[in-house]
Amino acid sequence: MTKIFNKNRVPHIILLYWIIKIASTTLGETGADMFSMTYNFGYENTILLFMGLFALFLAIKLSIKRYEPLTYWLTFTATAIAGTAISDYIDRTLGLGYALGSGLLMVLLILILFAWYLHDKSINVERITNSTSEIFYWGAFLVANTLGTAAGDFLADELKFGFAQSAMIITMVLVIIALFHFYTKVSSVLLFWLAFVLTRPFGATFGDLLTKTDEKGGLDLGTVGSSLFFAVILLLALMREVHVEKKKKINEFD
Repeated sequence: MTKIFNKNRVPHIILLYWIIKIASTTLGETGADMFSMTYNFGYENTILLFMGLFALFLAIKLSIKRYEPLTYWLTFTATAIAGTAISDYIDRTLGLGYALGSGLLMVLLILILFAWYLHDKSINVERITNSTSEIFYWGAFLVANTLGTAAGDFLADELKFGFAQSAMIITMVLVIIALFHFYTKVSSVLLFWLAFVLTRPFGATFGDLLTKTDEKGGLDLGTVGSSLFFAVILLLALMREVHVEKKKKINEFD
């Protein structure tokens, strides 16, 4: 049992996973805006910085060859911040707009998932045991986080729902997905990817609600304070995750 446990490189998808994921993706929104706008890094430099960090953390993650919470979520948070900056660059700097940007990212995500399926005959996100599969895994996560940002901006800005209403709409859809998971036989893999993509625009719209000015429909709490707030939530959730993993390992050896 111990050898099987140690070979798995990713966490199981439980409630704590989604709590950390939402905190991380919301931090991705506020953090990207903090670097690109508040600190005037611009989208290009923010992308370069966090894609560099993503590459660094991913290299460390691949070398560990097991699930280790801190390294995993540092890698994930780097994809969340980089994804936000990439989405904003596509939509605003390149001028492709939210709808076209979302469409292109959706196609790219489908292609990555298809290539992953051809390689593994599965896209199981709870069982990754080799480096090639893990690279597909993280590539899909990076694109899904970028897509989620574009989708959130599309709802809030293009369709004029605003940040608060967009967050409420996404929350209702996520509740429906959860009900499908518990009470129907719809593919758990399909429901995971729907939930994964949609928790990103939830984080994006909620982050924008906190940071944007009153004139733009936000609460004007600022990017720095909001980023610190979600960083603390992420840290506390991570501490809980580390504790859970330690207990699992003890039980595996008993």
